[in-house]
Amino acid sequence: MKQKRSLSPGALLYLVVVFALMYAPIAVLVFFSFNAGSSTSQFTGFSLRWYLSLFQNRYVLQALYNTLLLAAASAVISTLLGTAAAVGIDRMRRWPRRVVNAVTNVPMMNPDIVTGVSMLLLFVFAGRLLHRESVLGFWTLLIAHVTFNLPYVILSVLPVLSRVDRHLSEAAQDLGCTPAAAFFKVVLPAISSGIVTGFIMAFTLSVDDFVISFFTAGPSFTTLPLYIYSMTKKPVRPDINALSTLMFVVVLVLLVLINLREDKEAKREKQKGARQ
Repeated sequence: MKQKRSLSPGALLYLVVVFALMYAPIAVLVFFSFNAGSSTSQFTGFSLRWYLSLFQNRYVLQALYNTLLLAAASAVISTLLGTAAAVGIDRMRRWPRRVVNAVTNVPMMNPDIVTGVSMLLLFVFAGRLLHRESVLGFWTLLIAHVTFNLPYVILSVLPVLSRVDRHLSEAAQDLGCTPAAAFFKVVLPAISSGIVTGFIMAFTLSVDDFVISFFTAGPSFTTLPLYIYSMTKKPVRPDINALSTLMFVVVLVLLVLINLREDKEAKREKQKGARQ
């Protein structure tokens, strides 16, 4: 039997220091979001005052609605396009598939500020061609979010798709299914875990994005990250702590769901391998 290795004291201390540096600022932010006073540096007592104040602010509620609408729309579109692209890439030959995979990875490695500026220039250029002075708004944000979400959906679906037996679709067609029916009845359910993971990942990234949204959003449409940034230009109020805490909790829950689903899928694949 394999013996479980325990961490040495040095390694454990290293992990503690790393996680403290990563999460101490967030812990301070969450702590002061429950401050009864208006100070952001002195804790005077526990209170939900700033959370109540936050949800009575119509500008925050509008920004929240905009963020959820944008995230849901971009996640749905990215999932549909990314799944179709993953199926196409999976059916390519070896070298074309490598080239397309390399191209797919570029948007993820590209700095967000470069992506944001380039898309801003593209939208402004398109606006001039259409003789429109103001083109930035919901639709430009949607296009930008779909663009940076697509690679993550593709990379979530491709590994699951590669594990699906290619003969399943052929067997379904031999039994009378059309190619489209075989895909929707056989292949699609088999890769549903990767599709759901890609959807959750796209939704999380869209909710969390600031840099690209900053360059591609117009004055008529504001998301929560942009609203938080506008609050930091003034004297910081504890509202921003409460708002940031809620965003952190939402993103954390979504990431936990993604990891739990991936673990469940890995256990399922391991059990199938053991049975075979």
